[in-house]
Amino acid sequence: MTSKQRKAKNAYERERRRLHRIHFFETAARAQGFLFVGGIDEVGRGPLAGPVVAACVVASEPLMLRGLNDSKQVKPELRAELAATIKERCSAWSIGSASVAEIDRLNIYWASVLAMERALAALAVLPEYLITDAVRIKSFTGPQEPLIKGDARSAIVAAASIVAKVHRDGLLRELHEIEPRYGFADHKGYSTPEHLRALKEHGPCVHHRSGWWRVREAQLAFGFTITEAEAAFGA
Repeated sequence: MTSKQRKAKNAYERERRRLHRIHFFETAARAQGFLFVGGIDEVGRGPLAGPVVAACVVASEPLMLRGLNDSKQVKPELRAELAATIKERCSAWSIGSASVAEIDRLNIYWASVLAMERALAALAVLPEYLITDAVRIKSFTGPQEPLIKGDARSAIVAAASIVAKVHRDGLLRELHEIEPRYGFADHKGYSTPEHLRALKEHGPCVHHRSGWWRVREAQLAFGFTITEAEAAFGA
């Protein structure tokens, strides 16, 4: 065996062990008799603009997809490929979101929960057992397991995070076509230097979250009082 072949074999074995490890919670649920195991996660808590998006994925068997991981750890070109394969392989999947106005009204935590509840409500097949990323969803009446860092520890939650991330990135690319001044297609609404420069130059638009201090700062720099900013942006 050549050195290159040995490295390839070792890499394959590491990935195989990792995939088995992150399927632990689904395997345990199925051992209890639950067939349809669901994973749910949200993306977009941190950005200055755009909605928060949740996805729920339900599967009746292990996905075991090479590269499956927390969406933040997966390269964009692989995320899109994985999202398509997840949708093909799972029993059901769905998307839910909460708007900028809802984020400003509810706060980001409760808006995220709302997005997840909407994703669950949109499913064609409900999970018998639900694994979440550290959130307990009260509207789901079945058994659920909130896992801290669930998107890195559970394959089904990682799958949901990838589907949600690819969907939200697509929404921000569409938003870029409407508001090209801010560069949404590049930074997806996060507070990059490019985005902050655009905020300073143009001020915020209606797609920005007025509850975020960077956005409030830009509103005030353009002459809004806090009351006027809240009225203009529906806060």
